[in-house]
Amino acid sequence: MQIVRTILWILLLVGVLAFSFGNWDRQIDVRIWPGIVWDTRVPALVIVSFLLGLVPMWLYHRGVRWRLSRRISGLETATASMAAPKADPTPPAPVRPEPVHKETPAEPDNPVEPEPTTKP
Repeated sequence: MQIVRTILWILLLVGVLAFSFGNWDRQIDVRIWPGIVWDTRVPALVIVSFLLGLVPMWLYHRGVRWRLSRRISGLETATASMAAPKADPTPPAPVRPEPVHKETPAEPDNPVEPEPTTKP
């Protein structure tokens, strides 16, 4: 994309230079206020007019980009702080072991009683 922008600026410069060489001999009078007259050549008037239109819009564009980049960095910082794991403010309560009952009956060897057998 940078190469396209560079080519366009070079073409614009070549066009302005061609226009300047073709119209350099023409001098015009520009009346700024009553009593103030500016004698200039046509290419100088064209270049000054171009810059008067370009510079304010370029400054506005740079200001908007600066403001949006600050806003984006603020949002990224807020998102990163929200995504970070948070430490618990209170430590977990200690787990108390259950008391061991000493009088528990012993387990039988065979917990399932066999079925009674009947003789025919």
